[in-house]
Amino acid sequence: MLGPLAIDSTSRPPSLVMESLYTSLFPSSSSTKLLQSPKMAELKASITADAKLEMWSYALGFTPMAIVKCAIDLQIADVIDSHGGSMTLPSLSAALGCSQPVLRRIMRYLVHRRIFTHTASSYSQTPLSRLLIRGAADSMAALVLLESTPTMLAPWQRLSLRARQADGSPFEDEHGRDLWGHCDANPEHSKLLDDGMSCIAAASSAAVVEQCPEVFDGISSLVDVGGGDGTALRILVKAFPWIRGINFDLPHVVGVAPPCDGVEPVAGDMFVAVPKADAAFLMVFFLLRSYFLH
Repeated sequence: MLGPLAIDSTSRPPSLVMESLYTSLFPSSSSTKLLQSPKMAELKASITADAKLEMWSYALGFTPMAIVKCAIDLQIADVIDSHGGSMTLPSLSAALGCSQPVLRRIMRYLVHRRIFTHTASSYSQTPLSRLLIRGAADSMAALVLLESTPTMLAPWQRLSLRARQADGSPFEDEHGRDLWGHCDANPEHSKLLDDGMSCIAAASSAAVVEQCPEVFDGISSLVDVGGGDGTALRILVKAFPWIRGINFDLPHVVGVAPPCDGVEPVAGDMFVAVPKADAAFLMVFFLLRSYFLH
């Protein structure tokens, strides 16, 4: 008799769980007769069907981003928030100027993804939907808008080239220049990039302040390499007012960064030289992303 099966289904795709079940029930030492049994054929069919279902999620993996971007473009979260956090479909449709049947389908998907909640009569905000409110202190709308642009998505189609070539990058192959040159020539995309990076900077800097403030003991000057609009330094110098911040980035970036007490904007290229300071601050997330695509 087969004993209990120790299969962890909480952290693996369904197809892998089924495969584990398959190999546990029928190890390599099983007889040929058992392997050719109807039960085995049924289990194999189930595994294959489950794998195909999982593959659909990859084929349509763009859908969540596209619909969340749609919600941001329509300002659904903003409008619901301005009406007290809850609205009926007719009221929301009228406020947005949208077709009610189409909006119903969009909202049904967003509710399915738990971005909004839905009762019998109205749609309401959730912690997720509040992150889509433009201009909110902890909004992540700008990051979604950045990453969903054709400019940022197109290089992913060339990722296989990145694996085969020693030089260049998918972004350069697609756009004819690197990301920084593209932003220099396209102020609108540069603004999207700055706003998107500010989302990450705000979240990461707040976490650093809360979780490991001792890191800044004894530091009197701090340079943020690739500091963008200075979001990270504004948070850090406010939390640690003895620090003199240096917001270091390309000229077209620091040239439009808002001024901040305790933060000095310095234009330059980090691949040439970095201003002297007691410590340097870099956004690792974007450096890793840049390695693959930019």
